Amino acid sequence: MEQNLLEVRNLKKYFHTPAGLLHAVDDVSFSIPGGKTMGVVGESGCGKSTLGRSLLCLEPPTSGEILFRGKNIANLKKKEMKAIRPKIQMVFQDPYSSLNGRMTVRQLIAEPLLVSKLCRTRAEVDKKIDEIMDTVGLARRLDMAYPHELDGGRRQRIGIARALILEPEFVVCDEPVSALDVSIQAQILNLLMDLQESMGLTYLFITHDLSVVRHISNEIMVMYLGKCVEKAEAKEIFRNPVHPYTKALLGSIPIPSVESCHKKRELIQGEVTSPVNPKPGCRFAVRCPYASERCRQGDIPLKEVGRGHFVACHMAE
Repeated sequence: MEQNLLEVRNLKKYFHTPAGLLHAVDDVSFSIPGGKTMGVVGESGCGKSTLGRSLLCLEPPTSGEILFRGKNIANLKKKEMKAIRPKIQMVFQDPYSSLNGRMTVRQLIAEPLLVSKLCRTRAEVDKKIDEIMDTVGLARRLDMAYPHELDGGRRQRIGIARALILEPEFVVCDEPVSALDVSIQAQILNLLMDLQESMGLTYLFITHDLSVVRHISNEIMVMYLGKCVEKAEAKEIFRNPVHPYTKALLGSIPIPSVESCHKKRELIQGEVTSPVNPKPGCRFAVRCPYASERCRQGDIPLKEVGRGHFVACHMAE
């Protein structure tokens, strides 16, 4: 049996707003075995990015446990967390705004090493920079260039180099290809998969692009308004979606064929409800064509409908 590198139990992250309590992440639980990828999908505002930031404690969780190699890191003090930081890193969504425009490529990649004080000499720092630039496919001639002089693909490679230079075990990839051209997306995805194989990395891969998550993930978790509504192996999610929201998401994938034009799709009607002070019950109920009064009476827990396939829906019964 594979050992879990990361285990999340009943994680919650709420924000105080003038209108009330915003439930960004609400009672989410999952685990990721070492060397595997958990894909997280859902429309904008469902809590994907907040989940990723909470796992790294960039956003302190409201409650719940985040077990990294069996140790709960959710409420560690700054000094304790600093010792763990090199092992858990993040690749941010926008490769331009996440980089300091006044620093060169070499300075940007060196910064994590200097902050973490993992190298004793400047020669050791330079050696690591050269090695990681080669690893992520950045030409060394670009080491004195600034971010605005580079294209999106190269900027994202800088972000990946910054995350990997500390030799982490777990990396949160927050929509790392959404701001890139399709041809560049494929390059970055293949790079991430090659690095995972060569370095034994474990990923939480956040995206709204279902074709991307299918390509890279071992397991997929579908989120809606802070809740996990379905979770299963990637092949199972695409072969046998159960939750109405998952079915609608999969139905939105464009298929390049004439026959698909006549295929009936499940469309989502209505507007997304507010995540501020949400009412009890299924949060998708107001948009679900199958919703009944039972769906609005109380929160619906995840139930196993098949081996490793969990769904939060009364229809699954």
